[in-house]
This record gives sequence, C-alpha cells and structure tokens, in this order.
Amino acid sequence: MRTIVSDRLRLRPWRDEDADFLLDLESRWDVVRFLGPQPTTMNDRERALASIARRRAIDDPVHGIWAITTAADGRLVGNLLLKPILLSAGEPAGGQTEVEIGWHLHPDSWGHGYATEAAAAGLADAFSQGLTRVIAVTHPDNRASQAVCRRLGMTHLGRTTKYYDMPNELFESKAVVPQPVRPDQVRPLWAKWQGGD
Repeated sequence: MRTIVSDRLRLRPWRDEDADFLLDLESRWDVVRFLGPQPTTMNDRERALASIARRRAIDDPVHGIWAITTAADGRLVGNLLLKPILLSAGEPAGGQTEVEIGWHLHPDSWGHGYATEAAAAGLADAFSQGLTRVIAVTHPDNRASQAVCRRLGMTHLGRTTKYYDMPNELFESKAVVPQPVRPDQVRPLWAKWQGGD
C-alpha cells in the first residue's frame, strides 16, 4: 500500500507496533460511537493486532486503510479509509461498486484540521488513481464529520438508508474532469494567446 503525503500529515500502512495506539483510539466510546450500525469499543491488544492485519490485507491499487501520522515527528493521530461501501440488506448491487471515504482521530488530535487535511489528501489520491466519485456517510448526529465533509466541498445528498442498514447523511465528491474545448473555441483562444482579438 502506498503512502500519501500532505503538508502536515503522512498516511501510511498500519504496522504491528501501532497496536497500542489503535487500542487506545478504538477503546474510546467518544471515538467509535458513530462507526457503523452497532459500534463497539476495542478491549484488548490482540483485537488491535487482528484489526491491523485486516487493514494490511487490503490488496488494491486504490483502496486502503491508512494510519494518519504527523509529517514532522511521525506521531499517530488517527485512521483514514477508502474502500467499497457495504450496501444495506435488500439494496440492489447495481453496476459500479461505490467507494466511501471515512476517518476517525484520537481526541488528543481533534480541532487541528487533521481530519480535513487527511481526507483531502485521500480524495486527491483516489481521483489521481482514476476514481471519479467518492462518497461519505455519516451518522445523523455526527456533526463533526458532516462539517469535515462540507469543508472538503462534498455535496450533501440528504439522508439515506442505502448503506450499513441504518440511516446516514450522504455526501459525495466527484473528480473534476476537464471539459474538452470545442473546435469553434480553438480559433478565438489561439488569437487571444497571439495577442489578437
């Protein structure tokens, strides 16, 4: 899995030596309370190691689950994921698999803009890898993550029950695709560049 870099952060693969941090992160109810339909806290280091092994097992050129660290000193601050999203029971699979982005950070790292910066880097990387659309789903009460989605410029599509068998607020981000120049636009653009018109 590749490493993604932003101004202040590095998103890198999880390592076994991160187990104590992951246990501390996901043993906190205030961190996991909005994760999935039945959030649970992590309660032992073996579960943390097993979770890290599952995160590292994602063998895909685009998808992954990264440890978020500070670029300056490598301090762990949280988790970013980019992966196919689980549809609710009974939802038709459709043609193309939808991909979600998600994050959760340690409370010691809240309020520094790390979630927004990590997610922006993750989105930029996803779009550079060829994805054209990424969604985020947030628990209706998770105002902090909804604010991150808005800071990222994601479009709020309303409430849905399409994912995870529960109601969520749905946001989307689309890759900016350059619009082709029509033949009738070429001459005026060329003339303008040449100093005419």
